[in-house]
Amino acid sequence: MQVRTVLSRAEWEPLAEAHAARVDRYTRPHLERREARVKHPVHDFLFTYYSQRPAQLRRWHPGVGVALEDAPEHAGWKGYRVVPPSGRHSARSGARVEVDPAYVAAQRPLVEAIRRLLVATASRPPQLGCFGLHEWAMVHRASEHGTRHEWPLRLGEHGTDEVVEGHRITCTHFDAFRFFTPSARPLNTLSPGSKDREEFEQPGCLHAGMDLYKHAFRLSPMVPSELVADCFELAGTSGCWTCARRRTTWPTWAWTRYASRPPRASGPTPRRRPGSPSGALPCAPAWSRRATGCWRRRGSVELTPSTPTHRPANQPGSAL
Repeated sequence: MQVRTVLSRAEWEPLAEAHAARVDRYTRPHLERREARVKHPVHDFLFTYYSQRPAQLRRWHPGVGVALEDAPEHAGWKGYRVVPPSGRHSARSGARVEVDPAYVAAQRPLVEAIRRLLVATASRPPQLGCFGLHEWAMVHRASEHGTRHEWPLRLGEHGTDEVVEGHRITCTHFDAFRFFTPSARPLNTLSPGSKDREEFEQPGCLHAGMDLYKHAFRLSPMVPSELVADCFELAGTSGCWTCARRRTTWPTWAWTRYASRPPRASGPTPRRRPGSPSGALPCAPAWSRRATGCWRRRGSVELTPSTPTHRPANQPGSAL
């Protein structure tokens, strides 16, 4: 693994501040609501569904192949190492902090697994007939199985059950399918599992697009934080909120950020609008290529930097 870019503090600190300001638009209101013990059905979802904490999202990582000068903050973070100054430029540049090659090597199974999943997902034709019915299947026969939220069902229990039982459900995403109620699981035409995701995931699934955020933050600090923030915003603007609102009655204030055009209820049949639930279709393949483009296969996994080129490194690191 070779360091191709070295950033002085004057160069990398504005990038870190810009990243923090970008994600603070989402993290700060969430933390304020959490302090006040107020829940928001839309804006808090990504912070509760995924394990990435707001403080972790706020951290800026340059990615593999980039070394930082005068960065004691990064020195204490997981996955980094401090490279002592050496050579003729040591007096000027001092010690540097970079992603530890040993950490990258240890993460190879994770990198390869995510790459296989993304390549498999992007290689399939999208299935566009989902209509967000997975959200309805999660509350099938609610009086019998209960619900995971306090919001009332838009069509009531009987109307919701009619929607689920009257349509063909073809959910391909395990993390959605596993929340189906016991009575709804047999109604799905597929049986995706936790061990066979590569055989089912497809780019028309909005959850597959949302999970690009999960894949990105699991690859931190090896991938740049700009990619993680991009995937976070992609997940936040997915049609998931629309699908959930179709089966529940949420107040208007819940839609001030993520749904600029809330769908209208017009009978028990869910209606697809542009961008949902097949909104992941134009995004998932592109983001899959971008995420998998963070590394190249050359017999072994060699990660490549994705940040803008500044000045070249004076002392190349060792190859992985």
